Amino acid sequence: MRAFYLSPRLFWILAGLVLAFVLGYFWPLFTPLARLALFGTLGLVILDTLLLYARRVPLEAARRLPDRFSNGDPNPVRVTVRNTFSFPIRATVLDELPIQFQIRDARHLLRLAAGQSKTFAYTLRPVERGAYQFGALNLFVQTPLGLVERRFRFDEEQTIPVYPSFLQMRQYELLAISNRLQEVGVKKIRRVGHTMEFDHIREYVVGDDYRTVNWKATARRGSVMVNQFQDERAQPIYCLLDMGRVMEMPFEQLSLLDYSINAALVLSNIALLKQDRAGLVAFSHEIHTTVPARRKSGQIYRLQDALYNLQTDFLESDYQTLLVHLRRTLRQRSLLLLFTNFMTPASMRRQLPYLRTLARQHLVVAIFFENTELRSLLDTTPQDTEGIYVKTIAEKFAFEKREIVRELGRHGIQSILTPPQQLSVNTINKYLALKAQGLV
Repeated sequence: MRAFYLSPRLFWILAGLVLAFVLGYFWPLFTPLARLALFGTLGLVILDTLLLYARRVPLEAARRLPDRFSNGDPNPVRVTVRNTFSFPIRATVLDELPIQFQIRDARHLLRLAAGQSKTFAYTLRPVERGAYQFGALNLFVQTPLGLVERRFRFDEEQTIPVYPSFLQMRQYELLAISNRLQEVGVKKIRRVGHTMEFDHIREYVVGDDYRTVNWKATARRGSVMVNQFQDERAQPIYCLLDMGRVMEMPFEQLSLLDYSINAALVLSNIALLKQDRAGLVAFSHEIHTTVPARRKSGQIYRLQDALYNLQTDFLESDYQTLLVHLRRTLRQRSLLLLFTNFMTPASMRRQLPYLRTLARQHLVVAIFFENTELRSLLDTTPQDTEGIYVKTIAEKFAFEKREIVRELGRHGIQSILTPPQQLSVNTINKYLALKAQGLV
């Protein structure tokens, strides 16, 4: 590839010289001035070229990337450039980004004094999981004269994997540890009654519930003793990911499957923090991935790796296959969080017999998506007959979604109807509410 370029400034100067020679044809006075300007320009171009090519590698540049990118989140990229010329330069940095971003003009302008080093940063938001290939780092450098550009190419080729949103997972993890989940919309839920897992007996302190008094221990010790309970632990929590064609629908560039994967990762991490066991089953017309529910160290990384390459296969999901698989693998009552997208009551009723069978042995929560475009349409006032017709159809679709929720409830299946951007928060709220009620 070329490493020598004429700058736009020089093209304008040459255009002015051409105009001067044309004018010299009509007014000879301009001709000697044009020749003098031409020779002066050639001299400056030669001087500019010598300055730029006086040293073989007068620049240093490097791109710094994280070990992996978080899907759906802004990820930082840092580029450092150092000028080893003995004069100031102006550099245009052109980064070769992965094809998934479809960005071909990632240009950044820097002005560097002699010996100066600068670092700038920008962010990239991937919307697909997988491997992203970064290319070379290109710098187009000019001296203060600005007549010639020299191109430097630094082989900074790197492959970065894009994982489900671990940044979102860490955000919720930190908030959960510091009891600040309310800041992102997670409700503070009042516990109803007691769980049945006994921890130990201790002395009564002011504020303890009188119903927890252990009268036998009180009689033996001669002081009031109470039973201490703790949340039931090590309950199996499974995220069931529907990978059928209904999950390929996009919202803000992310597919519904990607929203579900991010939410499943966040919920699994919260469940592990609550001392429960987190597992995963991904299915469509067949079972694609199964991660048994465990609470061992490294379980969250096993789930991340399992979620990394999941893609929809554009086929109809087979809930009978899912039922057979869960009957064979689950030996204990579990919380099953089914991430899917029932579009109509008819599509839900086709799967209802299998969900009812699962609900006899497990606690099933069906999680599906609200069409936010319909919601914004319902908030408008129609101005003509066509607008009335469109709004009526939108109300019909919104009613059908609510009807799905009611019908599932009549069969003992809990559900969440949520906008995609609130999926993680609403799923965590449901999980915490079920634990507060002692259902899991």
